Amino acid sequence: MPPPAPPTVLVPSERVVVLLSCALSALGSGLLVATHALWPDLRGRARRLLLFLSLADLLSAVSYFYGVLRNFAGPSWDCVLQGALSTFANTSSFFWTVAVALYLYLSIVHGAHASRPDRLFWTFHVVSWGVPLAITVAAVTLKKIGYDASDVSVGWCWIDLQADDRVLWMLLTGKLWEMLAYVTLPLLYLLVRKHISRARAALSEYRPLLCDAHQLQRRCSSSAADLKLVLIPLIFICLRIWSTVRFVLTLCGSPAVRMPVLVVLHGIGNTFQGGANCIMFVLCTRAIRSRLVSCCCFCCSSEPAGQSLSATAGSPAPSKTGGSQPPTRTTRELPSP
Repeated sequence: MPPPAPPTVLVPSERVVVLLSCALSALGSGLLVATHALWPDLRGRARRLLLFLSLADLLSAVSYFYGVLRNFAGPSWDCVLQGALSTFANTSSFFWTVAVALYLYLSIVHGAHASRPDRLFWTFHVVSWGVPLAITVAAVTLKKIGYDASDVSVGWCWIDLQADDRVLWMLLTGKLWEMLAYVTLPLLYLLVRKHISRARAALSEYRPLLCDAHQLQRRCSSSAADLKLVLIPLIFICLRIWSTVRFVLTLCGSPAVRMPVLVVLHGIGNTFQGGANCIMFVLCTRAIRSRLVSCCCFCCSSEPAGQSLSATAGSPAPSKTGGSQPPTRTTRELPSP
């Protein structure tokens, strides 16, 4: 048996940052799920895929939060449990992220979703839930999940570094799918963006027929869509690349794997995927953002209104013998702006 790997020591400030990232990711994933539950008219097929992606990210953030909070110092039963949950959720998140991009590519470029949407969605479910589940069950059964000394994690448990075939299982339980996503996501979104650009060029001869206001509105929405198609794969790569860097450094036996900057970036990148999806698909989506603002304004204004009503009910009635009172306008009589 080779000697145990020297652990990467996590200072309290690093743990606090990663725990905050986990909490924000769980909050963002919960907000995505809540918007899907609150507004049925927004439950399109792409939003359904985002719902399942958010569920995977939520489970991933919760399991990572527990791992960072415990900061395992050795093998234990809850180390294996946490490692299994995070392995399943993290791998499933990779598959659902690619599924969203693949669905957009098939529906926009090929128009293939209209004929057999149910079969396509069943395929996404079987692959995105079934493959991670099978890999995780095999890893747990063969006792490959365990303490990793935080060299390929940030406090949580993943693949036991004492396993002889640890590299193979690191690839199967995440790294292989992560690196495939680095190539697949930019390629799919690039093809979608290229197809949209060609469609706009084909319709350019009709643009002078549009009024200026309508043309400006279409130009703004198109630029926002173009920006989102670029940012989605870019944000994914920026978040996940630090995990891949530490994985390569661990295989090389480099002491740079314990650099505090790399550890923090790895912790944020692995745990903040749900928060990034919330920013892109909720806060940066005008239809959902306006509804959230309306809900917040309604909640903020309902309490003062209730207080004013109670104050009005508790005020004494005006005296009949008193002087003439100035006429008051009700809400309906107020002039419209």
